[in-house]
Amino acid sequence: MSTDQHTSQAAELDWFKSSYSGTNGGDCVEVAAGLDAMYVRDSKVVGGGPVLRVSRGEWAAFMALTTE
Repeated sequence: MSTDQHTSQAAELDWFKSSYSGTNGGDCVEVAAGLDAMYVRDSKVVGGGPVLRVSRGEWAAFMALTTE
């Protein structure tokens, strides 16, 4: 797992808001799928910010935990 400052690769991804994010400006998490990794960022950070990059295997393990 790695955290990177908002890179050009992350900027070119199609981001979508998590269904778990609140509608009143609370927990706003955005996720994007890359070829080899998944990316997560805080949508409240205007102009970019840190991006969490996890491998597809790590993402699958995380999702398996959250759906149990």
